[in-house]
Amino acid sequence: MTIGCDVISIILDAVGFGALNLDKLYRVNKIAGEDEEAYITNVHESCGGSAANTIIGLARLGLSTGFLGKVARDRPGQLLLENLENEGVDTGGVIKKSNGRSGTVQGFVDLEGQRALYVDPGVNDDIQSKEINLEYISNTRLIHLTSFVGKSIQVQKEFLESIPDSVTVSMDPGMIYAEKGIKTLEKLLERTDILLLNQKELEILMPHQEKEEEKMKALLDFGLEILVVKQGQNGCTVTDGDELYGLDAFNVNCQDTTGAGDAFNTGFLYGYLTGKSIKRSANMGNYVASYCVKMPGAISGLPFLSQIISKYPDKMH
Repeated sequence: MTIGCDVISIILDAVGFGALNLDKLYRVNKIAGEDEEAYITNVHESCGGSAANTIIGLARLGLSTGFLGKVARDRPGQLLLENLENEGVDTGGVIKKSNGRSGTVQGFVDLEGQRALYVDPGVNDDIQSKEINLEYISNTRLIHLTSFVGKSIQVQKEFLESIPDSVTVSMDPGMIYAEKGIKTLEKLLERTDILLLNQKELEILMPHQEKEEEKMKALLDFGLEILVVKQGQNGCTVTDGDELYGLDAFNVNCQDTTGAGDAFNTGFLYGYLTGKSIKRSANMGNYVASYCVKMPGAISGLPFLSQIISKYPDKMH
């Protein structure tokens, strides 16, 4: 069996499992539609990938974190590895492929902070089950899953069948997985404890239920422990099947919504892993997201715990 990472003895609070991408974000006057033209005003390059963004956020909040993913031995791959390491994320689970190209994303962000993204998955969709060392996460408290464009979703399904029951699984399906439909996601959902999705993804996955409460209940029936519906500037709704809360977003000057959902996941999972209630965890999610959108890119605005405690000590306790 091929081992894609070294065994580690440290106990990790959270490990991400998803695509690693180098993001190139273009500031534009508008998002061009069919037969339209727009112009670029600025360019910003940063390391991304939904799970990586969330895991970096958790590392900045003081948790021990790691990552499962794949990069090529090229410039983007080197930058992605260095970025994780510089943020204090353990990279023992990252597989390095000698050829191919690492994942990249071309993003276009308008004057209102709205965005359009184009993904080149590269070796992200070349992960094989035999490359993953399950011992890497044997002592991990939580695995956070996000989407792959292609066939690596099958590897995630096989992976979830092998991990210990003691490991909590959270998942943010994103539009890529939501559009695959509920049947494709069934195996993932049955092993997921915490599902974090946005309003549009909820509508796509549950088109046959008229009311939001019915849609949420149908998802909870897969065995979820917690369901969070992120609603952008309108905040979020969170439920554990018994309690249901709607929480308002924080009012800030939005510069770029890139990574806002991942930042919310950071705050929510931080709350969960530190023993907070679902309501308090959701409030933390809203708060970390409000930090993220004030800066360009997915991670530049992610706060450190010391920043939040020094300015707003009541938010993270």
